[in-house]
Amino acid sequence: MMRLDELVAHLGGELVGDGSIAVRRVATLDQAGDGDLAFLANPKYLARLSASQASAVIVGRDTRDALADRPRIVADDPYLYFARVARLFSPPRTLIPGIHPLAAVSSPVPPSVLIEAGAVVEEGVVLGDDVLIGAGCFVGRGARIGSGTRLAPRVTIHSDCVIGAECIVHAGAVIGSDGFGFARERSGAWVKIPQVGRVVVGDDVEIGANTTIDRGALDDTVIGNGVKLDNQIQIGHNVRIGDHTAIAGCVGIAGSTQIGERCMIGGQAGIIGHLTIADDVVISAGTLVTKSIRKRGVYTANLPVQGHADWVKNFAHLRHLDALVDRIRALEQCLDERDSS
Repeated sequence: MMRLDELVAHLGGELVGDGSIAVRRVATLDQAGDGDLAFLANPKYLARLSASQASAVIVGRDTRDALADRPRIVADDPYLYFARVARLFSPPRTLIPGIHPLAAVSSPVPPSVLIEAGAVVEEGVVLGDDVLIGAGCFVGRGARIGSGTRLAPRVTIHSDCVIGAECIVHAGAVIGSDGFGFARERSGAWVKIPQVGRVVVGDDVEIGANTTIDRGALDDTVIGNGVKLDNQIQIGHNVRIGDHTAIAGCVGIAGSTQIGERCMIGGQAGIIGHLTIADDVVISAGTLVTKSIRKRGVYTANLPVQGHADWVKNFAHLRHLDALVDRIRALEQCLDERDSS
């Protein structure tokens, strides 16, 4: 547990009320109870604030005086402040270094590294200090993993790939599998193109469970510093993703696409290959991107959900749009001819 005044001394913010109140965790307004620190990140939930049982609350400056009956921490960004408090209360697992007897390790290992049961580390691998190789992981020959990086169980890092420092790779992720590269014979048969590039991942990157990042065909696939990838994302060969971009689950990015810095891509979006996405672009969930985006901003290309009968009716109208356009053009031509006469 930590006192509120200790939290403020450590993380900043303005303390209003009794700083001696101790809290043990952060919780939502609805679920918080005695000893909990709740947060109000969105003013539309202000009505829930007075009913909350939290011992203290993190609020924004615009809601500083909305709750006078209990202590509070006033922050410029309550959600960000909540995240930092949560990290204090839930620190990363402390590693006890060593190599499990059931691990197969063919490369030198720093004394601070932990390698769990069933992991395979091939020859020529370079591991930084304080690396965790989880149970059942595979690290291919010549791969490099930076200090402080943690691989959850059953992560696969293929040969020669590079993972930066302080990264988190969640269970089942596959880094450096072959890209989807084939040439076609006249007969229709496919000829595989060897994928000889690497995947190069920067520092402070998080890669979600069962996400796959293909190695480059000739050049590298590159994931910038601070990138955050959700679960079940597919990133094709030779894709480049700029620093601090965040991508939600089930997104598919086809090969040779370049995505800028600080972008946000919503779940189930799709981006076809060989496109360029500018810095600071937001792509809404479910959007299919079929051409390059050259300017920052929010982009959406999907339809909101509606009842089936309404959808059928609206789609029937869409089928007749070409005929409707022809009729409008004919009418405009008639009006132009009448006006000219």
